Amino acid sequence: MSCYQEDFFKEYLKMMVNIVVLNLLICISLVFWIVSMTASTYYGTLRPISPWRWLFSVLVPLMIATQGFKKKSLDHSGALGGLVVGFILTVANYSFFTSLFVFFVTSSKLTKWKKDAKKQIDSEYKEGGQRNWMQVFCNGGVPTELAVLYMIENGPGEIPIDFSKQYTASWMCLSLLGALACSAGDTWASEIGSVMSKSKPRLITTWEKVPVGTNGAITLVGLLSSLLGGMAVGIAYFITQLIFVTDLEISAPQWPIIVFGAAAGLLGSIVDSYLGATMQYSGFDQNIGMVVNHQTKDSKHISGKPILDNNTVNLFSSVIIALVLPSVAWFFWPRG
Repeated sequence: MSCYQEDFFKEYLKMMVNIVVLNLLICISLVFWIVSMTASTYYGTLRPISPWRWLFSVLVPLMIATQGFKKKSLDHSGALGGLVVGFILTVANYSFFTSLFVFFVTSSKLTKWKKDAKKQIDSEYKEGGQRNWMQVFCNGGVPTELAVLYMIENGPGEIPIDFSKQYTASWMCLSLLGALACSAGDTWASEIGSVMSKSKPRLITTWEKVPVGTNGAITLVGLLSSLLGGMAVGIAYFITQLIFVTDLEISAPQWPIIVFGAAAGLLGSIVDSYLGATMQYSGFDQNIGMVVNHQTKDSKHISGKPILDNNTVNLFSSVIIALVLPSVAWFFWPRG
């Protein structure tokens, strides 16, 4: 088989996989709709998925994933994984969708920002980011599971966050928001802090100065960026609430969503840095002059043990924030 035939076969195989996955997604989404209609008819309490919500939840994530793939923000597997995550979050709650959308768009733009400088300090830098299915799962897996649980508890649709009236659903909403804000905060801190900070980063565990790119290293610019990243996700959620929720006048104030998002972004970045400093290997490779995440013959150990990689650190950080922050917020959240 010639090289031309091999390339043609690979492209043909990718095309067939795309067709199969898209058909499966449409079938799964139809099953969601049928189950929703059946549950609504049987129980009489859950809201069914409207045909327009179903259509929006299929077409919009499909367009976003396609654009992400074309612009190399996602690789092939990442685009397919993003389709699934996008569909479930969108069909569950439009506020979930806008939060995910802001996280994805801002993270993709920031990854490409000052890419020449990042190539000089990141040994694993990929053009455009090219996030794969594993990265999509580690950043979107927790929100996806929470969105499914939210639909089981409340049905699809937007609700005000009000612990006094809908405790469980409100907890799930804040948990999902916290996970996305945590991921956004960590990404903003990494992408902005690494190229904009004038001072050398310090390791969060020992406060020693370390090379740029060291896992667990923080800067003031990075911390401020993480707060702004989480706040951006919170603002997106808040604005969507104002547009789609109808009974806000009799519910608890929703403005704390923005504060919660900012706190989740900042604290999520700190948790991520601590896990990276202790459970993720960082070494300076004398041969390439960069920090590496795995031991090589020319690398000198800086910090951390080779227990977790960057994806699992991101996953554990989002899990911790999703579990802890909503419980803390319950004590301070205004009552309607």
